[in-house]
Amino acid sequence: MFNPVTAIIGAGFMGPVHAEALKRLGVHVRGILGVDAAESRQAQSALGLTRAYKNLDDLLNDDIDVVHITTPNRLHYAMAKAALQADKYVLCEKPLAMNSQQSGELVELAKKTGLVAGVNYNIRFYPLNLQARQKAKADDLGEIYSVVGSYVQDWLLYPTDYNWRVLADEGGALRAVADIGTHWLDLVQTITGLKITAVCAALKTVHPVRRRPLGEVETFAGKVHEIAATENIDIRTEDCGAILLKFDNGASGNLWVSQTTAGRKNCLRYEIAGAKSALSWNSEKPNELWLGYRDKPNELLMRDPGLLDATVRPFTNYPGGHNEGFPDTFKQCFRAFYSCIAKGDMNAAPPFPTLEDGHREIVLCEAVLRSHQERKWIEV
Repeated sequence: MFNPVTAIIGAGFMGPVHAEALKRLGVHVRGILGVDAAESRQAQSALGLTRAYKNLDDLLNDDIDVVHITTPNRLHYAMAKAALQADKYVLCEKPLAMNSQQSGELVELAKKTGLVAGVNYNIRFYPLNLQARQKAKADDLGEIYSVVGSYVQDWLLYPTDYNWRVLADEGGALRAVADIGTHWLDLVQTITGLKITAVCAALKTVHPVRRRPLGEVETFAGKVHEIAATENIDIRTEDCGAILLKFDNGASGNLWVSQTTAGRKNCLRYEIAGAKSALSWNSEKPNELWLGYRDKPNELLMRDPGLLDATVRPFTNYPGGHNEGFPDTFKQCFRAFYSCIAKGDMNAAPPFPTLEDGHREIVLCEAVLRSHQERKWIEV
C-alpha cells in the first residue's frame, strides 16, 4: 500500500493551505521550507510538522516521495526541475514556470522520468464543476455555442495595496490574467472539453505606480492589516482586462478579469450555452449550479452527493446542505493526484491538472500578452 511522505516548499499564503488539505486527506506531511531558517521553524511549529528544512537540498535529500511547491512564481521552474531530477513526484502551484520554454522543458522531464506531476488548478474540483463536466461529456448541453464569464477580486483596488505578485520580475509579465484568469481558462476548457485556439486581448494597469511598504505583504493581508506605505514602485503588470476567445469547435467566448473590482472578494463566474441547454456557476455560491432550458422551467442544482453523477460523488464528502468550499477543492484535487500515483492510472479519477495543462496555460498567457501588445487576434 502506498503511504506517501510529503514536504512543502513555501510558508506564505499557500503553503499552510496545502498542509491543511493534505492532513485532512490523511497524507503525512513531514516538513516545510520557508524563505529562511526562521520562517521554516515558525511554519513547522504552527503546522505541527516534524522538520523545518534548511534549504532545498536538505528537503530533496530527505526520504520523501512528493514535493508541493507554493513559492513565488519565479521559483517554480527551478524547484520543480530539481524535484523531478531528485525522483520526487511534484504538485506545483500555478503558473508552472515563467515562460513556455521552461514549462515545456518540465513537461518533457516528467515524461522522461515517468513521475506523476501536476499543477494546482484546484477550482476544477468544486463538486458542481465536476458535475458540469459530466453534463458536457454526456452531451446534455448539445453543441456548445458560447462560453463567457469573469474572475474578479478587489484586494488590489487601492494604490497602497501591494504584494510581490504585482512585480513582473517576481510573478511574470502578466498578473491578473496569469494569477486568476488562468483558473477560469483552465476550468472552462476542462468542463467543455474544448481548446482555445485564438485570443484577442485588451489589458489595463489601473495603478501604474503603487506604494510599497517595508517588508513583504502576504497575499490578501492588506485587507485585514494596516500597511504603512513608504515608497513608489512602478508597475508593469495589468490590474484588469478583457479577452475575446475562439474555441476549436467554432464556439466564441469572452473573459473579464480584474483585481480592482470593489466588493468582489474572489468571484469566478461562467456561463456555457449549448444547443440543448445552458449552465452557469459562481464561485461565491459554489454549492449551486444553474441549469437553463428553452422549453421547460430552469433548474438550480444544489450540491448533494445523492444528486450527482457517480464519478463525482467520491469528490464530495458532506451531505447536501453541508456546504463545501475553497479548502475542500485543494483536498479533492490532491485526492485525484495521489490516487493516480497510487494506482498508476491517469484515468482512475477526474483528471487532476497535469504539467501539460500548466504548459498550455502559459502558452495561452503568452498569446494574450502578444495580442494586447500587437492589438490583434493571435492564434494559440
